[in-house]
Amino acid sequence: MNLSARRIAKIAALPALLAAFMPAEALAHASERGHVLLLPTGYYSIGGALAVAASFLVLALVPPRLLTGIWSKELVLFPLRAEAKTVTSLLSFLFFAILVAAGFWGSRDPLSNPLPLTIWTLLWVAMALVQGLLGDAWAWLNPWYGPCRLVARFRRNDAPFALPQRLGMWPAVVLLLAFAWFELVYPAPDDPERLARAAGLYWLATFIAMLVFGHEQWSRRGEFLSVFFRVLSHFALLGRDEQGRLTLRWPGARLLETGPLPKSGVAFVLLALSSVSFDGLTHTFFWMGILGVNPLDFPGRTAVMAPNTIGLLASFAVLGAVFMLAVRLGDALAGHTGRDDSAGLLVWSIVPIALAYHLAHYLAALMVDSQYALVALSDPFALGWNLFGTAHLHVEAAITSGAGAAWVLWNIQAGAIVAGHVLAVLVAHALACRLYGDARRATFSQLPLTLLMIGYTVFGLWLLATPSAG
Repeated sequence: MNLSARRIAKIAALPALLAAFMPAEALAHASERGHVLLLPTGYYSIGGALAVAASFLVLALVPPRLLTGIWSKELVLFPLRAEAKTVTSLLSFLFFAILVAAGFWGSRDPLSNPLPLTIWTLLWVAMALVQGLLGDAWAWLNPWYGPCRLVARFRRNDAPFALPQRLGMWPAVVLLLAFAWFELVYPAPDDPERLARAAGLYWLATFIAMLVFGHEQWSRRGEFLSVFFRVLSHFALLGRDEQGRLTLRWPGARLLETGPLPKSGVAFVLLALSSVSFDGLTHTFFWMGILGVNPLDFPGRTAVMAPNTIGLLASFAVLGAVFMLAVRLGDALAGHTGRDDSAGLLVWSIVPIALAYHLAHYLAALMVDSQYALVALSDPFALGWNLFGTAHLHVEAAITSGAGAAWVLWNIQAGAIVAGHVLAVLVAHALACRLYGDARRATFSQLPLTLLMIGYTVFGLWLLATPSAG
């Protein structure tokens, strides 16, 4: 090899050598962006803000009866037998048990082990989108329902103890916060063995709580996944009526029929939104600048656990304070001060925003990691199996790379955020009309909340566009 060829070889090998000696960060998902979007994001932000503001002005002129009449339309599809839930839940439990076993005895690579890919991609991302867009699939896949039903056959009382009413939904809030901390702050959330240990202990603790307080009570107020998925399902197109029939309705229509959530329920919905937003914030150059970290030489999660923990709590507190301020100002403008149910009812308008952020933030991860999941599920224990014929599937990891893919992804993500906020304004207006009983008062009451949604639209688009490091 001549001198020139050797130099070329050394230069070609330099990126690999640098990558080998760079400090690595444990990733719970692949939503971190490795490129800067060179798009006219300022115009998108202005356009998104104007779209949300315009939707408010249009709704102020639309008679509430017309809006309610359109949204109340539904199409009955066919009867849906609930008895099969026991069977599907038991199969889900069996699948979960296999995944936990794979976490302990399968591959150590998070992209080859099906447990991290299933929990972080198929459960937390894909299932949330299914719940929010299609319907309550979690009711059929819940891994606790079937085992609880089997145990109930040998017990006289399904719920020996009543869950104290004063607890509200705070157990679910605490568990969601712990889950968010594990995903966003803990150094190795996708390590298969550690995740298997955490998931197995959580299933067991939840099962015991359901045996003590009953499956229904703990699912509605304690088990955070069930609470989260049930909240999202109120936005879905598909649902069940009082006769148990599957029905098709406009997106978000069921939100108008919900009752006020308690303070703990308000906290739960706001935490679900703030945690996803904070996840996006932690990878921005802006946040790393606050921490005094060079984004091109990231030291790993262990070095920033304390500030990220404070940031997670602070983002929840700030969003909660701003939302409550907007609601209280709205009450004052409507002449209904001192109401206790305003925040509990209007917080349902946050659901479209939370769903939109979930889609926008995790879209890139879903497109790539779902392919890895298909491969890993065919060979869960890394024994050379090919159970579903996907073990040798070629993963198109570059599907989110390049200028063309960036343009498509950005438009889908930006469109989701803007659409989510527009729908949130629509839901908030309808709920305000129901709350105050007068269209004029409802319109005035929504001014502060609309301003909050406009600001959050701009913030969400900025999160997608600002330089980030993974």
